[in-house]
Amino acid sequence: MFKKANTEFYPFEKKPTAPRYHGRHQLNRHPDGLEKCVGCELCAWACPADAIYVEGADNTDEERFSPGERYGRTYQINYLRCIFCGLCIEACPTRALTMTNFYELADKTRESLIFTKEQLLAPLHEGMVAPPHAMYPGMEERDYYLGKVTEAAPGTVTQGAEPSAPEPDGESAAPDEHEAGVR
Repeated sequence: MFKKANTEFYPFEKKPTAPRYHGRHQLNRHPDGLEKCVGCELCAWACPADAIYVEGADNTDEERFSPGERYGRTYQINYLRCIFCGLCIEACPTRALTMTNFYELADKTRESLIFTKEQLLAPLHEGMVAPPHAMYPGMEERDYYLGKVTEAAPGTVTQGAEPSAPEPDGESAAPDEHEAGVR
């Protein structure tokens, strides 16, 4: 009774979340811009609330969205059902799906809380090219998951930039997942 009240001044003062906080999901990309999701649907199978819908499709040489044989053509997360347990993150074999620290998900309509693939995809950073495009020259699918691809393919035009060439020392110009706000 004689203590000062513990008043939160949200939304005017926002406190930082814990580093391992389970917030909004994010579909990650490889350093050259190809999507990490291979459309395996394991995240949808692992979800106890049935909040995730994935429909996979086959990549072609003309249209390649991921380095594998398949990619997630349709990807939806229903945040009206999601319980933010993180089981989908654990089930993902390619680390395509992670959770960010973003927690402000309230909206005015129920339809706007069903996030689509375009809303969940990580933004393109400098040096990335929007899919569909070919894999990095001379690389195979396994090279992407071993971390050998560090930038866009030489000669491709990135977001309003000049055609890129590989850096001689092999260092990556693209930020890693931790700099993008992903745990």
